[in-house]
Amino acid sequence: MSGLRVGVDIGGTFTDLCVLGETGVVAVGKVLTTPGEPARAVAEGLTEVFTRAGLDFGAVEQLVHGTTLVTNALIERKGARTALLATAGFRDVLEMRREHRYELYDLRLELPEPLVPRYLRFDVPERVLADGTVHMRLDEDFVARLGRELDARGIDAVAVCFLHSFTNPEHERRAAEVLARVAPRLRVALSSDVVPEIREFERTSTTVANVYVQDLAERYLADLARRLHELGVRPAPHIMLSHGGIATIETAGRYPIRILESGPAGGALAASAFGAGAGERDLLAFDMGGTTAKLCLVADGAPLVTHEFEVGREYRLLPGSGLPVKVPVTDMIEIGVGGGSIARVNSLGLLTVGPDSAGSEPGPVCYGRGGTEPTVTDADLLLGYLDPAYFLGGGMALDVEAAREAVRTKIAEPLGVSVEEAAWGIHTSVNEDMANAARVHAVERGQDPAKLPMYTFGGAGPVHGAGVARALGAPTVVAPPAAGVLSALGFLTAPLAFDFVRSARATVLDLSWAEVDARFAEMEAEGAALLRESGVDSADVTHARVAEMRYAGQGYEIRVPMRATAESWPDALVADFTDGYRALYRRGGPPVAVEVLNWRVVSSAPVPEVSLRLTETGSGRADAGRRPVYFAGGFVDTAVVDRYRLRPGDQVSGPAIVQERESTVVVLPGAKCVVRGDASLEVSW
Repeated sequence: MSGLRVGVDIGGTFTDLCVLGETGVVAVGKVLTTPGEPARAVAEGLTEVFTRAGLDFGAVEQLVHGTTLVTNALIERKGARTALLATAGFRDVLEMRREHRYELYDLRLELPEPLVPRYLRFDVPERVLADGTVHMRLDEDFVARLGRELDARGIDAVAVCFLHSFTNPEHERRAAEVLARVAPRLRVALSSDVVPEIREFERTSTTVANVYVQDLAERYLADLARRLHELGVRPAPHIMLSHGGIATIETAGRYPIRILESGPAGGALAASAFGAGAGERDLLAFDMGGTTAKLCLVADGAPLVTHEFEVGREYRLLPGSGLPVKVPVTDMIEIGVGGGSIARVNSLGLLTVGPDSAGSEPGPVCYGRGGTEPTVTDADLLLGYLDPAYFLGGGMALDVEAAREAVRTKIAEPLGVSVEEAAWGIHTSVNEDMANAARVHAVERGQDPAKLPMYTFGGAGPVHGAGVARALGAPTVVAPPAAGVLSALGFLTAPLAFDFVRSARATVLDLSWAEVDARFAEMEAEGAALLRESGVDSADVTHARVAEMRYAGQGYEIRVPMRATAESWPDALVADFTDGYRALYRRGGPPVAVEVLNWRVVSSAPVPEVSLRLTETGSGRADAGRRPVYFAGGFVDTAVVDRYRLRPGDQVSGPAIVQERESTVVVLPGAKCVVRGDASLEVSW
């Protein structure tokens, strides 16, 4: 078989793999992640999948990879020893933040420690004004002396973040030249390259984070490329970006901060593609893996994108409690519950689940790898949702008795309930937590979750999808083909793409079309050049223009697609902003001037044409037996169905369990499951 495309997603517990051929999905796989050496799990998983399916590595024409490596390195503080060079008087911006208390009345409020300690943050004599005028020339001798000292003390990386460098980057670039001359070993990142945007704290935090993990990311990506080459994969891997595009391995190594949320972005893309094929362009994408669950809104066929993200929040659901990173990411809410989330009885005698996870080492108790704390997966196994002999297609046997003992001693006995009731409490508690978080996320973005279908995926997503959807009031829940590895599948639907931004605050009526068009054209030229280096013909590159706008005097802005032309400028842009503002806030704005803060361009190659159908369907009887499954009120004799033998148009009445190698779909009592034309399972009630 030729023309194979491979998607690989490294998660906190499992590494997912998906192989696409010309006719659709030809092979999928899921192996335990190897945290100390993540590329090893990729190589081992690919070897197992290709051997089982009888495929040839030489037939691979594209491999797209997503990873949590950067996120984990930031959370676990495993990056390089980093110093910060800031404009004199501004070295403490990382600690002062925005002087905002994310929990106003919490007397013990905690903030994440800066990645750079204070003794490695330095005031550099220089000053550029807001309009780009040089007020004080850069003291190059000071930078040279400092560079030599940092090199002698074993510092590995330097972030250079000078005031207003997004307007005039001259001083940052000169500082980099001086450091390269006196200390060529130092890795240097400039804020004017990484994130040339207004807002000093976020720009500094993002630049520091980028250089902090850059060496780690480059070494990992080089190891991955080496292992793939040894397997016989000829093309260099592409890397999934957080906003839904893909980049070359060189670009990802230069800007590792752009791959923070690469895995979840793939799942949202795949859900969007399946939804568009079914005529559902507005939907909820729900991903539940081994460590976390994530929910994303898809509007008009595309996942929502934001440019504000936080890593390592002290409190997962409280904005402002983490390290801010100003890069384009798929807009989603993360809930600290997954299949490996640990359940316990707290000091008040109440059942709680997560956010800590057993991960892949040791994993849930039922994995038999040394875990002792009961998890969501252990509870789902005891309730009958999982088949202990068919987990990962029979590749991993689950220990039911060990799971039972852990739930009995840690949950059931302290609460004074049966083991089954304790497991049911874990399962339903997780469903309610996810539904509540999803409801808030949707409403804050002007959407009613009760009117949107939910597309569910991830290893644990289809098990909990119906319960979460019913709690939300969603009309249907859909499990696409290869739902257990959907993020890896979604990688293969993404085009090569990159995002560019320029901050240049101005009132719309004070701008001419010529200067606006020139600003966009400069970024589009950068995008075309970057994609041309990746082998994309300039004639095939498309550019999406966006203006980030606000009413004068406001503190934040909204994103407005640029549809204005020379003939319609500036009235069309103001009208689009007014419509967008009213749609978001349900009212008009104040009678003041409208201004643009940032100008953005997304440069993209053509979207790949791939078939997402599941080829392994429709042969023989789908009936795979029966087993007792626990629903509200007790165990019910329940039909078990083999998903690979279902054909489009087949129907399954609940209660039922539809199982496949990488996930299990739960059809609740009274619900109906229909197989769509693309092999997706639609469950409704």
